Amino acid sequence: GSRNGISNLINRGDSLLFGPDLTVRTPEGTITLTEDAAFRPAGAADPIVFSLDARGDTIWVGIGFVDESAAGEPQTLGGFAFSTDGGTSWRAFDRGDYLDPAGRDTVRFGVSALEALPVIVPQQSPPFDIALAPNGDVWVAGWASGLRRLANTSDGYARRFEPVVLPPDTTRFLNPCVPYDFFYAPIQGEQQNGFVAFSVLVDEAGDVWAGSAAGVNRSSDADVLTCSDGSSGRAWTRYPFDGTARALTGDFVISIEEQPVGDAFFPVGSAENPRNPVWVIGWPVEDSAMRNGLTKATVGDDGFVTFEPKLALGTGLDTRIYDVAFRGDPMQGTDVIYAAVRNGLHISDDGGDTWRVVRGFPSASDPNRIIPLGPEVTVFAVTTTSDAVWVGTGQGLLRSTDGGATWTAFRANPPVDTDGDGESVDVYAYPNPFSPLADNVVRIRYDLAGPADVTIRIFDFGMNLVRELTDSSPGGPTETLWDGVADNGTRLANGVYFYVVDAGGESFDGKILILE
Repeated sequence: GSRNGISNLINRGDSLLFGPDLTVRTPEGTITLTEDAAFRPAGAADPIVFSLDARGDTIWVGIGFVDESAAGEPQTLGGFAFSTDGGTSWRAFDRGDYLDPAGRDTVRFGVSALEALPVIVPQQSPPFDIALAPNGDVWVAGWASGLRRLANTSDGYARRFEPVVLPPDTTRFLNPCVPYDFFYAPIQGEQQNGFVAFSVLVDEAGDVWAGSAAGVNRSSDADVLTCSDGSSGRAWTRYPFDGTARALTGDFVISIEEQPVGDAFFPVGSAENPRNPVWVIGWPVEDSAMRNGLTKATVGDDGFVTFEPKLALGTGLDTRIYDVAFRGDPMQGTDVIYAAVRNGLHISDDGGDTWRVVRGFPSASDPNRIIPLGPEVTVFAVTTTSDAVWVGTGQGLLRSTDGGATWTAFRANPPVDTDGDGESVDVYAYPNPFSPLADNVVRIRYDLAGPADVTIRIFDFGMNLVRELTDSSPGGPTETLWDGVADNGTRLANGVYFYVVDAGGESFDGKILILE
């Protein structure tokens, strides 16, 4: 990809799809698709991938951007792109068909016509999550726009997404055949937490799981009811944090993932193919007893859901869990769980009972060397293919083919033999200009013929030595990181700085512009 902050990562067989630019990595190579017109919605100066899902040859991508023209620079809905041929061709779905028509002030839920606040602007409604159902329906969790569904009809997709009413904070159950009189507004009112949607999953049995700011909601096909007046709707049950040992760790449900088990050739629910468990990532909201955690949800034959917390961390930002992935089959005793956590990749080899943490990622080419990713690297995403574990971080994509013992990094790196204008150079620093506050580190990249100890000296404009860095290289393309700090620990001022790389009898030089 062309950017290194990998926050979305899914697999299609042995291929990967990931953002922030829509990038497809196959065994044959990597292509970036964001330049396709379908990924350039109106008003999106710098569109990024907010969400991805694929089922068979159908792929949907939720696109958003940061609206720098609006107060607070809110995250904003851009639109959608979808493909029905495995990504060969793409079409756009306009955000105008996702937002409410002007003047809509009610939402129908079974026998009830609920007063509602229309969502007519894209700000604060980015497509945080997207899920494709077995029947072809498209579900989107859109924060201030709540949960929405695009029906798949015999003639193709319906014209527009329709809002889906989830249980308000005042109840854990919602039945379309029972009259209600509450105000539906995901971003306003006393009942707002239950309406604000951050995650959605449709599992192999067709059950819809929707994560809100008040817990996780579930609805099965059996919950789609027809009422006595001929109206119909979907009943929901909400499962919040309740302080017990068999509940979510936190109410702010930001991700929901399904763990494949059994043999998919047999009917779902059979002995050979039991129901897939669903894993729920919950963050604390206000209750101090809540934790950033990972909970396993299992649906029994009677439809009853059992929750089992598997990983409960702290309450701070450094322990937030962002994603979870799976390898092996619990029925065969090969039940490995990978959790992407802000402070490192957590790995369980026994189905979530015990965990080990990878905070530094040893290089596959030299296990004694840690891949230089910077001092504060967040693990945002994780997935598995048949032969590898893939991790998305704020500093690039990582792959392990040995279960997490060693790693190979893939980054959007400028080559060391060009300065961007076609001129040959031996060393390159990026990003350049460099903002220590925004970028964290600048990477000095060079290519060596063989293993060598490396010394990098950095000088100010008056050629005074301000920092000396030492490193070791196994040979080949190598990066050394600098945080913009002098040897005495002070943050350097804006300006031009020169660096000299000495390694194995070779010497390279270049310059870096610090600009906050």
